[in-house]
Amino acid sequence: MRINVLDYYSKEEWELLRKEADKHETPCLVVNLNIIERKYKELQTYFPFSKIYFAVKANPHDEVLSLLRDLGSNFDIASRYELDKILALGVDPSRLSYGNTIKKAKDIKYFYEKGVRLFATDSESDIKNLAKYAPGSKVFFRILTEGGETAEWPLSRKFGCHPDMAIDLIMQASELNLEPYGISFHVGSQQRDIGAWDSAIAKVRYIFDYLKTQDIQLKMINMGGGFPANYISKINPLELYAEEITRYLNEDFEEGLPEIILEPGRSLVAESGILASEVILVSEKSSVGLDKWVYIDAGKFNGLAETWEESIKYPLYCEGRGELTDNFIIAGPTCDSQDVMYEQYRNPLPSYLKPGDRIYWLTTGAYTSSYASVEFNGFPPIKMYVVK
Repeated sequence: MRINVLDYYSKEEWELLRKEADKHETPCLVVNLNIIERKYKELQTYFPFSKIYFAVKANPHDEVLSLLRDLGSNFDIASRYELDKILALGVDPSRLSYGNTIKKAKDIKYFYEKGVRLFATDSESDIKNLAKYAPGSKVFFRILTEGGETAEWPLSRKFGCHPDMAIDLIMQASELNLEPYGISFHVGSQQRDIGAWDSAIAKVRYIFDYLKTQDIQLKMINMGGGFPANYISKINPLELYAEEITRYLNEDFEEGLPEIILEPGRSLVAESGILASEVILVSEKSSVGLDKWVYIDAGKFNGLAETWEESIKYPLYCEGRGELTDNFIIAGPTCDSQDVMYEQYRNPLPSYLKPGDRIYWLTTGAYTSSYASVEFNGFPPIKMYVVK
């Protein structure tokens, strides 16, 4: 069954996105700022008690960041390069957090000198660097969580530490005159199991309670991101996520909520964009083979990195000539055998697909242009255009 673009965009949104995409050479990304603004206001409506820190890595385009700046968003920063970009847009450092737990000492010093006072951590060596190069700063501690198996893009293995280790780090930070400010977790990007937040919040409550016995009062929970975008797999509406997560919070913190931070990336910007690509070649590997291959000018190294291991399944749209479809293997343009987006998962495309046809990858406003390589095989980074 072919994708219906009106399941993802209004008729007006689709026409605007496609009209702009068709002006430009492929591959290119087109993002509608109005959709991002709508998504931001939805988060404000459903989580009125939270502070929003947009994960800049999801889409670092200046116009996206400027829009969110003007809407009042804060920003989750992962590197000094993102920091420079945000500061150049006039954002006050009080609206920033250095959310990367993996950072050089000189970068901690750089952030501190630029006025940032909120830092993430999950290790003893990082705590010592923070104490030395960002004295007195607020620090939040990232813990490991379960639920990665239900996230389409798991994040918890590389980042975070066991809750018992977090407690030890918090006590050490207090002794080093840092301010232990809160706990953070991330249940995994594109997390469709709302229950993953329940177990994570319960762990946070345990840490809060134990530290009270040590005369340390934490003040904040950073719940990271994880809210899903509308790809192929069915998802619940954001309103339901908000209802359930709010219930979990109120049950575990019935005496009153601490400060709550959200770090949305995908859920804010993914649905705002389409990636336009062009068919280079359609081929078969054998005269008796069952599989058809389609090679396009976008791939894992220039926009579609999240198709690695077929994790994110983007909806694809191509104008048909008739109703017949085939389940093609879809691959990118580079001389790398890993540059195959979908082989096990098949996305139906028109049977009469030919070189020069355009394939539109829907819901690609997040982690596409920012994941693109600089010059693998000489291909330039994917260009992004903005409409509203």
